[in-house]
Amino acid sequence: MNTFQNLFDQQKELYYSDVTKTYEWRLDQLNRMERMLTENADAFSKAVYDDFRKPPFDQISETAVPLGFVHYYKEHLKEFMAPENVPVPKPLQALGNSSAVYKEPYGVSLIIGPFNSPVILLLDPAIAALAAGNTVILKPSNRTPEVSRVLSELVPKYFAPEAVSVVLGGRQEIGELLTLPFDFIFFTGSTKTGKVVAKAAAENLTPVVLELGGQNPTIVDETANLDIAADRVAWGRNAISGQWCIAPGYVYVHESVAEAFLEKLKVSIIKMYGTDAKQTIGTDLTQIITERDVERIASYIMPEKVVYGGSYDVKERYVEPTVLYPSTWEDPAMQEEIFGPVLPVLPYTDLKEVFDTIKRKPKPLAAYFFSKNQQHVDAFLNALPFGGGAINQTNLHCWIETLPFGGVGMSGYGKYYGKTGFDAFTNARGVMLGDPDVELDVFPPYADKDLGKMFDLFK
Repeated sequence: MNTFQNLFDQQKELYYSDVTKTYEWRLDQLNRMERMLTENADAFSKAVYDDFRKPPFDQISETAVPLGFVHYYKEHLKEFMAPENVPVPKPLQALGNSSAVYKEPYGVSLIIGPFNSPVILLLDPAIAALAAGNTVILKPSNRTPEVSRVLSELVPKYFAPEAVSVVLGGRQEIGELLTLPFDFIFFTGSTKTGKVVAKAAAENLTPVVLELGGQNPTIVDETANLDIAADRVAWGRNAISGQWCIAPGYVYVHESVAEAFLEKLKVSIIKMYGTDAKQTIGTDLTQIITERDVERIASYIMPEKVVYGGSYDVKERYVEPTVLYPSTWEDPAMQEEIFGPVLPVLPYTDLKEVFDTIKRKPKPLAAYFFSKNQQHVDAFLNALPFGGGAINQTNLHCWIETLPFGGVGMSGYGKYYGKTGFDAFTNARGVMLGDPDVELDVFPPYADKDLGKMFDLFK
């Protein structure tokens, strides 16, 4: 018998009771989540620090961001739950017919979180799932054991197990969970593991949202404010020591401003992390999650192309913020997502050629463009496929609750945040509401009937 069958069955029975479909149940779960995050903010901060030395700004964000989600859904919950009237063809309307979209929860949801923002990226989708009336089984990353421990201790204190539960473990436990016929699965992590999740979900035809990653392009054209671009790229690449799925993966910079941009980028890095960035671990920089990942990230560093940084310390789980120039698509750092504080920079002369190159690569989760030329901005938005992004900014689009967040192609599929997140966890049922006393004849025999007139009802 599956280890988690009883838990799954308990949650399924709660869903079958229809209580999760009520406004009162959903609001109660959001209030419980709010209390858990508010009353234990210090415990969560300590846990992410203990796991990989997240600095104070990132510690606070781990609870502040999901609290923002809770407040958003509490404010809009009745609106999102309400049936949505939609127009019907006028001939049908004249005969007393109408239509509406009725929203129901899928049922029991499985949410698998990553290590890099272990509270945010586990609880944000859970909050959307609860707002939409689903029960939730949470699977935190086993690479952040302190966060997992805190969650496993706190969740049972604030939630009934049939509403929200935490499952700990690694591949074996995830494998067992994925054999269960969940009604919805939400996964955040690597593309490789995302494919495993998708295949398992397909066995039960379970709908899935996959939040993955990829190489996120950043382009700095010749009109860009280089000071602004340098600051935002330096932070966007090195926040969480580059272990952020939406971080700039590489930068294309126009050759006429390349040297100036590189100098300003060095200044920005020093301004943020000092001349010895290793000393800022736990205050401004984060540790790399494992020693093995340090070695992996270090393998991308080509000494002959290092224009800033380049050092690392496996035991301390540290990689210095590093800039590589001039990079090419043949370099190791350009072959896959780095997920660390190493930034390849490529010069360019023709913007259209840059677009043509990028659009032929796997579609990224994010993309960024720095420019004062609106025609260039419009061309960027028209030419490149990506999950989400920003103009003259990096990363911060992921903190805006009203913007859909998610990938496309190899960077994932499905979106969440705000109403989009509510809708992701909701089965939208289209219902036609007919008049019980008005005849609507579309029935056989058809031999002596005006078929064209029948179809006119739907025009």
